[in-house]
Amino acid sequence: MTSVTLNIPVVETERLILRGHRMEDLDAMVEFFAGDRNSYVGGKMERGDCWRALLRGMGHWAMRGYGLWHIEEKATSKVAGWAGILHHIEWPEPELAYTLFEGFEGKGFAFEAATAARDYAAHNFGIDAPVSLIDPENTQSMKLARRMGAVFEKDIVVIGYPSQVWRHPSSLTQAGTV
Repeated sequence: MTSVTLNIPVVETERLILRGHRMEDLDAMVEFFAGDRNSYVGGKMERGDCWRALLRGMGHWAMRGYGLWHIEEKATSKVAGWAGILHHIEWPEPELAYTLFEGFEGKGFAFEAATAARDYAAHNFGIDAPVSLIDPENTQSMKLARRMGAVFEKDIVVIGYPSQVWRHPSSLTQAGTV
């Protein structure tokens, strides 16, 4: 039998740790996908579906060499959501994606995590100025994208769902490294 070792980098910010998926994250995902905050990320899921979502997340790292990190709040060690780069085969290009679980919003965590993921992706994965694919009704995500300097580019349809393409600025040129 062959085993695969995933080298998912750990990214730390002042208040957060962006890290790979862990078995103990499953309960937080089950709680999130049972509630009402999941409509923009696939809707409700049962425990088994959440398990498969964890596995897909790890598979993304294995196949692409990048993916979503789970966001851990340093002060509590609780999983607060996820942020990182997705590039499913139906996506037009790599996407900076972000989601917070209930109880973690309103603290600036989404901005902190998504900015760290975007900057890490530019400097380490060669993914600079990614897009975020945002549901046209998800005003909170649009607000965050604007705060991060992203601009609306166009309307598209992704796997049958209307989406807006929001383009993030270059992390490399902002840092003066190009």
